[in-house]
Amino acid sequence: MNVKLARLVALPSWAVIFAAVVLLVAGCSQGGNGSQAKGLPDGERPAILLITLDTTRADRLGIESSAVATPHFKALADRGLYFTQAYSTTPTTLPSHTSMMTGLYPMDHKIRENGRRVGEQLDVLASRLQGLGYHTAAFVSGLPLARQFGLARGFDKYDDAFEGNANERSAADTTDAALDYLALEETADFLWVHYFDAHAPYEPPEPFLSQYRDDPYSGELAFMDREVGRLLSAFEARFSGQPRKVIVVGDHGEGLGDHGEAQHGNLLYQGTMRVPLIIAGEGIAPGSVDQAVSIRQVFDTVLEWAGVNVERSLLGASKEPVLAEALKPYLQYGWQPQFMVVLDGIKMIQSGDIEVFDVQADPGETDNLVGSIDLAPELQGALSAYASRALDAMDSQEEKPQTLSQKTVERLASLGYVGTSGQPVLRDAAPSPKDMVHIYGDLDLGSGYFTNGNYDAAIEVFSRILDVDPYNFMTAMRLAVAYSVTDRAAQAQEFFERARAINPASVDLRHYHAMHYLRNRQLDLAEPLFESVLQEMPDRLPALEGLLSIYARRGDDDRAMQTLEKIVEIKDAPGPELVRLGQMRMARGDTKAAISAFERARQVLDQRFGQHLELGVLYLADRQFANAALSLDKVSRRHPGYPMALFKRAQVSVLLKEADSEARVRRAWKHADDTTRRLIASEKLFRGIDYRSN
Repeated sequence: MNVKLARLVALPSWAVIFAAVVLLVAGCSQGGNGSQAKGLPDGERPAILLITLDTTRADRLGIESSAVATPHFKALADRGLYFTQAYSTTPTTLPSHTSMMTGLYPMDHKIRENGRRVGEQLDVLASRLQGLGYHTAAFVSGLPLARQFGLARGFDKYDDAFEGNANERSAADTTDAALDYLALEETADFLWVHYFDAHAPYEPPEPFLSQYRDDPYSGELAFMDREVGRLLSAFEARFSGQPRKVIVVGDHGEGLGDHGEAQHGNLLYQGTMRVPLIIAGEGIAPGSVDQAVSIRQVFDTVLEWAGVNVERSLLGASKEPVLAEALKPYLQYGWQPQFMVVLDGIKMIQSGDIEVFDVQADPGETDNLVGSIDLAPELQGALSAYASRALDAMDSQEEKPQTLSQKTVERLASLGYVGTSGQPVLRDAAPSPKDMVHIYGDLDLGSGYFTNGNYDAAIEVFSRILDVDPYNFMTAMRLAVAYSVTDRAAQAQEFFERARAINPASVDLRHYHAMHYLRNRQLDLAEPLFESVLQEMPDRLPALEGLLSIYARRGDDDRAMQTLEKIVEIKDAPGPELVRLGQMRMARGDTKAAISAFERARQVLDQRFGQHLELGVLYLADRQFANAALSLDKVSRRHPGYPMALFKRAQVSVLLKEADSEARVRRAWKHADDTTRRLIASEKLFRGIDYRSN
């Protein structure tokens, strides 16, 4: 089915009349007419705490359910305003948080998947607050919100320090970090704290594991509740005696089996889209709001508290359709794109066909009312307009550079997030995601096997998926990769060709096909594929790294160095690459350029920097004797080049006329190996020094 037709299917043609009006509403810029507001004076400006709960269903907190004890969430809701119909903009972490931080729907901020980078052109909440006099700090708990993805902009402090190579940290660790910060004399009066615990796998700590052994998801919620209680107490104590405001909001929910979806990202039903939302503080009367609202309104609400005139505050927004999208199945599998709209308790979902639910009378969405009730023109027009604009924007959108390392891509994949590049293809007779729930289990299972390196098991599952859904592009491509890394080149080639027949323009496919050729030492076939990828995405790190490997294997030092310099330019923390660049420049005799590379590497790597010997030698060659001494003194006794470090340090000592220079020469001789013994014996600087004596 043609994309243009698919997005309008089952809608009456007159509904499109509303598109122009609704687009103006849906795409309005952030902040209303208050963009020039100066905010409130210091004494009147409230301290603001924003708490975002990853993967948290509204109906599973103790506010609505007796199955789990969440007393702190319940107490906050009782003294604040609880929104019973709050909706995410998309069931994925980074895009939904980007909506909160910009006030925009995904079609406007352009972030559809995790692993993207929020554009510098977007007006983000923290930057706005800084301009109003706020000090800002954030503590995030999951890799999808790490600083490299762009939401750190505007924060004076952005704490995403996960231990080692972990992809997340616990609510307790995040709360501890936030509380340590709040205890400082100078602290932020806008604080954002994000908790990731409810994301799969569900592994709550004790005593919650024992208390909820048969329902570990609820155990995670109870654990988060305890930590939120600690955070709220510390925040209120720190800002006692001045105005305070609090927002607690989910970024999206979790399927937990509803409508066949175990986790999230594939469908738009209530379990993944309706989220908890509480606002509390001075001047906010306790109560509840049944009107549908969007998490994107967090942006305007916070700005209103800061003294800015806005249009969509949760406290005073006019009623309007609430919109959302779920495009993962479209982007990855070629299935129908999905959009939804909610107004006055009626929810429409478009996914090739239309579903209609009364979500207040039928919260489980068991009774599809399509064709049996009259729908408000505003509801239908909003859905049609959003679908048209979202897909048009995607068709014309320039691909954002992929500056993620392969390691980061793999870490995101281990959380179940697989990004895509290039334009998606909606195949003929594309299925609706709601009709494919029978293979979601295999999609998750195969993905888990694949990202954990269990390729034989992944091949079995992916083959099963393709038997049911033969034009599933992502599965065909992953099957090709799985065969490739298990050294079954013929089968890999077969499925690379099959994937290309499904989506011949895919930049991802060309990249992984190039990796296959590189793995099999077919450099002449790999090189043009990597080059074609970089023509479309010049900053795609894994492709640059592939070309670097090709040039290094061929001994093409000039092109290898140029490629390495490009990698260093675009990578966030290019410590190892700077070391390699320094070594290459040193081998060429380019002393000053080598020093520059090693100095930058030292700054990036800090205690992990291990090239003090090389840098000391370079400083000596450049007659920077004091720097040479400092660098050579840091060479460990366990370093295989330690004898050379002692020899070079002795040279520096003589040149600096240090008082212990003779002792240093004798020490160099005592610990010399065959090479440095000869060097010491022939060194003119050491003439007249009896270095052989003890």
